[in-house]
Amino acid sequence: MINFTNTSLGDIIVHKLGNKAEDEGVNYSNNILNLQGGIIEDILLKFFVSPFKSENLYRFFHDNDLNLNEVFYYVSEIFENKENLLMQSRNLAKHLYEQSNHPKIRSGEFYVVILKDCMIEDEIFDAVGLFKTEKKDTFLKVKEQDSNYNIDYHEGININKLDKGCLIFNTEKDNGYLVSLVDNINKSKEAQYWKDDFMKIQPRKDDYYHTNNYLDMCKTFVEKGVENIEKDEQAELKNETMKYFAEKDSFSSEEFEQEVIEKPEMVEAFRNYKDTYEEEKEVELSEDFEIVGDAVKKAKAKFKSVIKLDKNFHIYIHGKKEFIKKGYDQEMNKNFYQLYFDEEK
Repeated sequence: MINFTNTSLGDIIVHKLGNKAEDEGVNYSNNILNLQGGIIEDILLKFFVSPFKSENLYRFFHDNDLNLNEVFYYVSEIFENKENLLMQSRNLAKHLYEQSNHPKIRSGEFYVVILKDCMIEDEIFDAVGLFKTEKKDTFLKVKEQDSNYNIDYHEGININKLDKGCLIFNTEKDNGYLVSLVDNINKSKEAQYWKDDFMKIQPRKDDYYHTNNYLDMCKTFVEKGVENIEKDEQAELKNETMKYFAEKDSFSSEEFEQEVIEKPEMVEAFRNYKDTYEEEKEVELSEDFEIVGDAVKKAKAKFKSVIKLDKNFHIYIHGKKEFIKKGYDQEMNKNFYQLYFDEEK
């Protein structure tokens, strides 16, 4: 969905944000960098865009007026006129600093970047990138002097580990733009300031959103929402769920309940669990939507049907529940599974 093959780097400005809990303030830069051409552009492009692999998209929101969302407004001014970059980058830096109230939030560099010719949903748009680097890695340096080698070190930013970032694409402005997000530092509550307090974004409720959320709900239903279900039945339900999503182009909740859930008493439990899931997770589960293959591929690893037996055996089940039977051996005083197969590979 997002492609950076023909993307190039525009102007960049970097500010330094201190730790707000220590009242360190913001060091603003007056220098706009233009680093197009050469190895530095290639390095920075990789650093800025390579982490954006998720198809989850967001949009800015505000309860009263979208223009009262600070990041939305400041970025809109940049899209309106690139000459506004310096002033609005300062506004963005100040706004981020003011939201960095938790003592565990680290100081770091804040980048505002123009990215040209980004492809999203098969169309080309410019984007504004907002990035923050907080962690520093230690790198070894080997120096040659008079045919001898010395080892030194320095601290720097690992270009393979972007801490926090977002890309705001210049499209769908009236709906809060299209926004892609990265936050690799940590998922704890104090780190959510980047998405919730600074940016104030929420998921865009598209087909990817609905496919991803419905699959996650189905997985947790099978694992936690069904009482007195055997592991082999869990495995079959997971397999049938993935088979449905892999083979169908569109989703229908009525059809899914008939073909996958089947049992009337389980259908009722499924509907009740879905209502609970929507309320607790604060998500919307649509009754009908187009299935997005990338969301199905992403979920596939989580749907592995594995029965773990003590610390000795794992049974991976890919289908045909009738070929596995559970029993109890009185003489051994242990449970057992019988597996039926045609050939050993």
